[in-house]
Amino acid sequence: MQATSVRPSKAVYKLQSQLQSLVGKAIYDYNMIEDGDRVMVCLSGGKDSYTMLDILLNLQRCAPITFEIIAINLDQKQPGFPEDVLPNYLTALGVTYRIVQEDTYSIVTRIIPEGKTMCGLCSRLRRGILYRIANEEGATKVALGHHRDDIVETLFLNMFHKGLLKAMPPKLISDDGQNILIRPLAYCRESDIQRYADLRQFPIIPCNLCGSQQNMQRLQTKKMLQAWEAETPGRIDSIFRSLQHVSLSHLADTTLYDFKGLVTNQGESE
Repeated sequence: MQATSVRPSKAVYKLQSQLQSLVGKAIYDYNMIEDGDRVMVCLSGGKDSYTMLDILLNLQRCAPITFEIIAINLDQKQPGFPEDVLPNYLTALGVTYRIVQEDTYSIVTRIIPEGKTMCGLCSRLRRGILYRIANEEGATKVALGHHRDDIVETLFLNMFHKGLLKAMPPKLISDDGQNILIRPLAYCRESDIQRYADLRQFPIIPCNLCGSQQNMQRLQTKKMLQAWEAETPGRIDSIFRSLQHVSLSHLADTTLYDFKGLVTNQGESE
């Protein structure tokens, strides 16, 4: 399928404007993209990365700064991966792109027992390759398609299974200090992204080509949050906002707040 160049419908335009406003705000709040940046957009073929690329291309045309975009897809040699879909789509858009072929599928299937989820190891291998490609391409920022719901789900996964109060930050420097990761969709709801992808009719590539089971812990967390949202609309938004309003003195990490050194001001004169 090729990208369409026709004028978007009223419904598409309205949702596009909404998403673009949220992406623009996230970029501004976290200084994600600066003048002269070369942004490497990681394109998987899923709804999130298609939407991210689409919105960033729109912002590129109207932003008060100048930045480059290069789309990168990692072909991990999963059985049945449609190799022509993304090149056709990106060529029709006129976007600079690169398809990187790395057989991580064979590595993952050799290490992970059959029937177990491959997502964790697959993600780590993919991230390392993307960092290398970013350096090769001279990218100053690496854009990932994680959205608000991903961030909140990760918060609860870390609490439930690792005992960590930790989520996905909208902007992050890699462990080796060589790459800055950005998540332009950090303020966007997954439901809005899904609706936008449906309206735009992106040529979606399924993420289950490897035959791996879904990450059950993440799936359970997603269902829990969806149930909360159905019961109390706006709850996920509230949880996300809590990540932006952290009170260290009301948590319990002694390495981040000096609880031992607390003293009263009794005895001080007025």
